Amino acid sequence: MTYRGRHRRRTKGRVLRATLSGAALALTAAATIITTSQAAGSDNPGPLKPLTSSAEIGKLQLHENLVAESTLDTLQSSMGGSVGVDAVLRSANHPMRNKADCAATESAALPVEPAASRAYCWDSGDATTQKWLPQSVTTSGDADNDGKWGSDRVILAGWAHNDHKAGEPDADKGLARVAFIDANDPKNLKYRWVLLVAPLSGGKDFGAVRSHVGGMVWYQDKLIVTAKNGADHDNALFVFDMNRILRADVNSTEVGKVSGGWSARGYQYVLPAIGSYNLTGGACSASSNDGRPCFASVSLDRTSTPDSLVANEWFSSGGTEPARVWRYHYSTASDRTGLLGSTAGGLVNADEAYETKAVGLQGVLSHKPDGADEADWYTGYAPGSRDRHGTLWRQNESAAKAAQCGDGGTSYACWGQHTESLSYWQETGELWTLTEWAANEDNAWEAPAIPERVLYSVPLSAVDDSVQ
Repeated sequence: MTYRGRHRRRTKGRVLRATLSGAALALTAAATIITTSQAAGSDNPGPLKPLTSSAEIGKLQLHENLVAESTLDTLQSSMGGSVGVDAVLRSANHPMRNKADCAATESAALPVEPAASRAYCWDSGDATTQKWLPQSVTTSGDADNDGKWGSDRVILAGWAHNDHKAGEPDADKGLARVAFIDANDPKNLKYRWVLLVAPLSGGKDFGAVRSHVGGMVWYQDKLIVTAKNGADHDNALFVFDMNRILRADVNSTEVGKVSGGWSARGYQYVLPAIGSYNLTGGACSASSNDGRPCFASVSLDRTSTPDSLVANEWFSSGGTEPARVWRYHYSTASDRTGLLGSTAGGLVNADEAYETKAVGLQGVLSHKPDGADEADWYTGYAPGSRDRHGTLWRQNESAAKAAQCGDGGTSYACWGQHTESLSYWQETGELWTLTEWAANEDNAWEAPAIPERVLYSVPLSAVDDSVQ
């Protein structure tokens, strides 16, 4: 049975009545098989190494914290009730440019092998994109296995404010927003920004969620987003309810309750967090894989039983620290739609974990082919400097492979330039990702005149064909 976009609200059954703390919410060349040991910008990482000890798996354990329904209801009622995803799409005010209309520098960011089947560039008239970084993507193909939310095809792209940009107001630092993209007409995509926020004071106010948004998954009626990637942050994931999109009615630079109504720093819509998941052992460590991991990205695997959220951690592309990839199964309870499977005490345990020597991972995807005994894990390596293509590895417990391109097939840097998270649209067979302009050799974050930012898709079958 498909999970339709006409969603009923979650019943008030077994729900943890915890609130998010203020600290937690501070908020084209022919492809060939790679059998050699070297890859451009990265050694061949080899097979995945299973992590099976209880001590290692325990480092991945989460605790679920849900905001009280009364708090959410108070905020929603005070702001005039919720609006639907369809209302946001109908108000989309930024057109995306089709591939033919992208600038040469933007098109250069697309993969060499396999070639993108669809590609879109952001509204050149949207000045705000200069100060923000695209980080993650998910679609209505994640939300529902029929590929639609109600009658709409939707793509969501998460953007984080550029913390490295000197001279920006402190109020902007770390803000997170989502582009709701109307994808009903493949030739005419358009989007509207929605600011991520969190309820405060029992729902009488809200504040900005400050998040890296390195990965996000829209599953059923919930949107799960990675929190800030750093050891100073206890939370690993934030949770949002797609039935609780709210409208701001005051256009000002403030965020929250203001004189005359509600303001979202100029944005018309906000999406308030309804919960979070934190690592039970404390804050994550971004220095090594010996401690608790900092979540870099997440994606959905519909080929596991039950469906699962997969995640990866990130270490510098210039280093050698092996990274972990792992999964949590989603709950199958009817009163916990879109939430992870948990114990009665709210604990969420990882169901599978591996170590990979693929460094500089910006995205991960797990997918089990029909008839296969194990899933393939697609890991996106992104070099640290701008204007260099990355590598999309396909790994399992037996091998690691990637496409080969360039003159004589001498390079494995065939994927997009500094791509971010991965998302598989099962109904269409498309693998979606987006590119971000990256730090240069001196780690100086200065946007080029035309940022190399492209949203694109590649058939997953084409990815597989390129490595066989």
